[in-house]
Amino acid sequence: MTSFFLRSGRGRTLAVIALLVPALSFAQAPAASPAKAPPSGPKPNWYNLDLATDSTFGISTEKAYTKLLKGKKVTPVKVAVIDNGVDVAHEDLQGVIWTNPGEVAGNNIDDDHDGFADDVHGWNFIGSSKGNVEFDNLELTRLIRMMRPKYGSITDTTKLSAAERDSLAMYRRMMEDYDQQMAEAQQAMSGIQGFEGILNAIVTAIGKPNPTVADFKAYQPQTPPEAQVTRMLIGALTQEPSFEKFKTDQIGEAKKHFQTMIDYNLNFAFDPRPLVGDDTTNHREHNYGNTDVKGPDGDHGTHVAGIIGAVRTNTIGIQGVADAVLIIPVRAVPEGDERDKDIANAIRYAVDQGARVINMSFGKGYSYDKKVVDEAVQYAMQHDVLMTHAAGNDGKNLDNSVAFPNRKYADGNGTAGAWMEVGASGWRDDESLVAPFSNYGKTTVDVFAPGVRIKSTTPGSTYGVHDGTSMAAPVVTGLAALIRSRYPKLTAQQVKDIIMQSVVKVNHEVVVRDGSTPKRVPFSDVCVSGGVVNAYNALQLAATYK
Repeated sequence: MTSFFLRSGRGRTLAVIALLVPALSFAQAPAASPAKAPPSGPKPNWYNLDLATDSTFGISTEKAYTKLLKGKKVTPVKVAVIDNGVDVAHEDLQGVIWTNPGEVAGNNIDDDHDGFADDVHGWNFIGSSKGNVEFDNLELTRLIRMMRPKYGSITDTTKLSAAERDSLAMYRRMMEDYDQQMAEAQQAMSGIQGFEGILNAIVTAIGKPNPTVADFKAYQPQTPPEAQVTRMLIGALTQEPSFEKFKTDQIGEAKKHFQTMIDYNLNFAFDPRPLVGDDTTNHREHNYGNTDVKGPDGDHGTHVAGIIGAVRTNTIGIQGVADAVLIIPVRAVPEGDERDKDIANAIRYAVDQGARVINMSFGKGYSYDKKVVDEAVQYAMQHDVLMTHAAGNDGKNLDNSVAFPNRKYADGNGTAGAWMEVGASGWRDDESLVAPFSNYGKTTVDVFAPGVRIKSTTPGSTYGVHDGTSMAAPVVTGLAALIRSRYPKLTAQQVKDIIMQSVVKVNHEVVVRDGSTPKRVPFSDVCVSGGVVNAYNALQLAATYK
């Protein structure tokens, strides 16, 4: 059987849910929760602003453009976005989407002989002529389903070999993890429904379909649960004044997330892979997929793409970090856990198309075939590609936990040098600087970057605000692309070193989670560099490199 790696816990969690669920179960709100945010929230475009001049802990992108980059020669940089899809027709991404010069659209011929017919704007590894995969299992679910026929009913272990006993023990640990995650998902759905019922009763009593923060402040709760729901709404509407948006973005997304967990991610009977039509046991296979780089959703990947390189010179939408990028969309991440085979193929595809930076805003808690991903990462390293990866939204110390993919090669033969692991920071230079959902690690997370309330592009030429290390990673990706567009002779390792050495050091304590308990630690204990990335400092340092 193919070897695999595991850890307990879920690999990818929506950041908004990590903040909401404690209140849904009527528990104490976490430290640095949205209720403590300033009434106005962050400034528009905050992640590109400067701490000294704007009192907002952005990365000083605007300062860099104004004071360092005028008149400098620009070399466009190809940046791959491996994600759930990118809306290439978005109004604020026009001109920054890569077009394959060797392909003729619509002729169903592999004109450039790269193995992918009609890949005009990228490739989709989780689709076929039959359609696209939107939902998939967790890797945990897939592994249990694979092992259950052999290990699911064993009671007598005396006849098992030592290797089989180890596999049986692993199977039983996975079943414990699975049972815990299913119970948590079901309890969360129950909590959400209870929360929603109390909220609806409060709204009915207030007598307005869309009450304001003033209405909730004036309301007299009738029960302790009503009092807690009211306090949460006051905090939430202070930060985001639209009650309708709160219901959609917070409650609606939470319900969708946990229902998806129950119906798809943890459902042994659900297997979407026949839609792709590949041989799932052959991890060397690569000639599958289709040309639909947006897929059925594309919200997450489109948001990521906008952070990296949304057009800066138009008068609409937002401003990406980099001004000279060509985004290569590679769809390989479903609503569920990505498959190692797809990620390996996506990385190789991106490298072969000339990507100099790859953004990877995804992750999971188990890996079926880490070796095939490691080989693709090594391929990227050999071709001088910088890889940025989101650290994850479980509020965990990665020094004591494992998430996939990661920079360590499974064969023990070193690590990927030009790999950056990115945690999420907020806009205030205080104890709440580390986002309450963000993973961290003194030796495993390299840097922090803005990842809270980030406004960016969403499908259909719309815009949305998302939270997560998924948003922080493309900030660093954009910065890396900005550096490589001005200093194209710098290697990927040099660009990483520049970003690491030019962070704004944080010399105060921050609140992180240690299990379920908040604690204060020096910022130097949450990442290798001890700081938040800074474009102005990085470009100044890059100018000194030969």
